[in-house]
Amino acid sequence: MVLNLDFYRGKNVLVTGHTGFKGIWLCKLLELLGANVTGYALPSPTEEGKKVFQQSGTETGMNAIIGDVRDFTALQQAFAEAQPEIVFHLAAQPIVLESYRNPVETYSTNVMGTVNVLECIRQSNSVKSFVNITTDKVYDNKEWPWGYRENEPLDGFDPYSNSKSCSELVTHSYQKSFFADGRVAISTARAGNVIGGGDFSPNRIIPDCLRAAYAGENIAVRNPHSIRPYQHVLEPLYAYLLIAEKQYADGNLAGWYNVGPDECNCLTTGELTELFCQCWGDIKWQDISVEAPHEARFLKLDCSKLKAAMGWQPKWHIEEAVAKTVEWAKAWQNNGNISLLMEKQIREFLED
Repeated sequence: MVLNLDFYRGKNVLVTGHTGFKGIWLCKLLELLGANVTGYALPSPTEEGKKVFQQSGTETGMNAIIGDVRDFTALQQAFAEAQPEIVFHLAAQPIVLESYRNPVETYSTNVMGTVNVLECIRQSNSVKSFVNITTDKVYDNKEWPWGYRENEPLDGFDPYSNSKSCSELVTHSYQKSFFADGRVAISTARAGNVIGGGDFSPNRIIPDCLRAAYAGENIAVRNPHSIRPYQHVLEPLYAYLLIAEKQYADGNLAGWYNVGPDECNCLTTGELTELFCQCWGDIKWQDISVEAPHEARFLKLDCSKLKAAMGWQPKWHIEEAVAKTVEWAKAWQNNGNISLLMEKQIREFLED
């Protein structure tokens, strides 16, 4: 199966977290596919993020609502206005280290935010398909060398990862308790680490690379030996769209799906940084390994289920993903047309 590019045309779609890195790209994709998009999120916490949202041109093609997923009344109103047929839930506190600093905010956003979204769906007569975007970090990670499957135990270690495990369990409970009749098809998608233009989050390797490159400094790498499944942001977004479309037509396809790259694109943080340096040119990196709160050193996904159920396959190898990220970053540095560049990269991805 491949994504039916006409499926989303004219459909009402609600995206929580539309001002975030993934959310901006998802809304841009949906707009190009002809959907009527409503976004619901707080403003980006960084000035760069606010600028990316503005320069992406995304806001001009959608109904962008500023709101907190913890505010149930405001979220209800957004659902009432949008009358969505399809909902993608991306709103979250997404940073591991931040979750150590602010665990209560992390749990309240990532767990009760999910409860509020599902409760709005339960009260809605319009929603037919829902995808909750979680993370590969939901698993009880034994750091073994093979990929996790969807039936492995959930028990993320740090507050962020654990809150996303809880978000999964909330979704499973609502599905069994209130949607067993199939009136809404519900899935969760557990994606690996994503890279791409527009991510300026703290404590992530590619944003750290970009900040160093813009400043003309060496890149400082905290955990160069940690292995992660890296992929371009458009890879999981395409999968989310595919899941929502296919389960809309066939509720038997609803479930829990890993979304990650093939094994050849699981590499160390140091290897990824070296790829960035080669692509950017005239920059180096250094190992600054220090004592820090626990982060998993090894994590891989087995994506056989998504491939078998929906025929999904990753498109861009990590070298191309890094090249596209650097292309975006240099356009940003040179005040290029970010909106047109994002549209170009989306079209290139869809045509591959």
